[in-house]
Amino acid sequence: MKKGIRYETSRKTSYIFQQPQHGPWQTRMRKISNHGSLRVAKVAYPLGLCVGLFIYVAYIKWHRATATQAFFSITRAAPGTRWGQQAHSPQGTAADGHEVFYGIMFDAGSTGTRVHVFQFARPPRETPTLTHETFKALKPGLSAYADDVEKSAQGIQELLDVAKQDIPFDFWKATPLVLKATAGLRLLPGEKAQKLLQKVKEVFKASPFLVGDDCVSIMNGTDEGVSAWITVNFLTGSLKTPGGSSVGMLDLGGGSTQIAFLPRVEGTLQTSPPGYLTALRMFNRTYKLYSYSYLGLGLMSARLAILGGVEGQPAKDGKELVSPCLSPSFKGEWEHAEVTYRVSGQKAVASLHEPCAARVSEVLRNRVHRTEEVKHVDFYAFSYYYDLAAAVGLIDAEKGGSLVVGDFEIAAKYVCRTLETQPQSSPFACMDLTYVSLLLQEFGFPRSKVLKLTRKIDNVETSWALGAIFHYIDSLNRQKSPAS
Repeated sequence: MKKGIRYETSRKTSYIFQQPQHGPWQTRMRKISNHGSLRVAKVAYPLGLCVGLFIYVAYIKWHRATATQAFFSITRAAPGTRWGQQAHSPQGTAADGHEVFYGIMFDAGSTGTRVHVFQFARPPRETPTLTHETFKALKPGLSAYADDVEKSAQGIQELLDVAKQDIPFDFWKATPLVLKATAGLRLLPGEKAQKLLQKVKEVFKASPFLVGDDCVSIMNGTDEGVSAWITVNFLTGSLKTPGGSSVGMLDLGGGSTQIAFLPRVEGTLQTSPPGYLTALRMFNRTYKLYSYSYLGLGLMSARLAILGGVEGQPAKDGKELVSPCLSPSFKGEWEHAEVTYRVSGQKAVASLHEPCAARVSEVLRNRVHRTEEVKHVDFYAFSYYYDLAAAVGLIDAEKGGSLVVGDFEIAAKYVCRTLETQPQSSPFACMDLTYVSLLLQEFGFPRSKVLKLTRKIDNVETSWALGAIFHYIDSLNRQKSPAS
């Protein structure tokens, strides 16, 4: 897949030329000429010369413009499916005949807001390919403005400006603009979340992009997992081959964690609890996915639960939260979801890992569904899985890499032991690694299971954003052409 390609376009003006017809004014001109009016001749000659020159220049400009851009509607991404079909919107084609279109997805997460600007090209009669992505992130997350909604607009506008600079002018009104909020807003009281979303929608409506009534929403946790699955399988090429092997997806965010894969074993479909299976239609094919999002089991929310705190609430009477996962000599403060907590380690602990693992097991007990089939599916893991593994040297911090699930447990034991003598260097490392190790085992992964950890595939971010914009464009198409 070729990266970094941009197809610049220019505005096109169409000129329609018609042969002159014999009408009253031609007759009058002949009469004037027959009277030999010298004044008319002197005016008509230079006027005709100017008109001819204007037509010639206009034709040259038009010819050059059509060499770089032509009008077209985004056509089929796969047989029977039309992508981004809007009769009123001009699109472009590259010099090689590939159809070009764009999509903008805002990811409003618990720790930050990110914009993804995607450029796609579709070869004739093939599925689309991603030719370029622009990415920018701002902190804090949208939920941080719950009590000061007006301040949220500045960051949204800054990220919109990134999209305007990246997308050629002629594509603006045909490019879908969407924001989906994840766990950060799902954890807010409903009224506060809706006020934030309304402010974002106002900013979006004032933009020049294609904005629908559903352009801003809180993303369903299951859809988050499904969209991330689409992203990974699109980037690995699995979606291009009907019936081919697919890969699973593990995402560990701040407020929630997702797992998604395509079951091949009938037993998985029969034994999965209600709400764990979802149908997905993409590229004119239907997939029945195992996908679930665990709200409250993201890394930051899990920290709070392990410490004994309650989401969104300060500790009673400013009381310290004490944990066996922190060094006995540690005292400090930790901020989560705009609440600051005083935290400290538990006294007189011989070894951190064993009591920490016991506490984590209490938090996870009966909260995660285990499936046997995950043992036999290739999985990609990203977000905090990647960050934690990179921080302790299990993978290359820039390139990522593969590890086995048991490596998290080995790292947890080592870090918990060293944390006893170096409590301030990374106070939550023992807790976080122990949590990830036990979470993966609760999902059903054996210690010997290999996971691929990555931030990017083919230089594209492995977030749910790419899959979500695909899904959104596909839904736009079905609204336009229900029969297809």
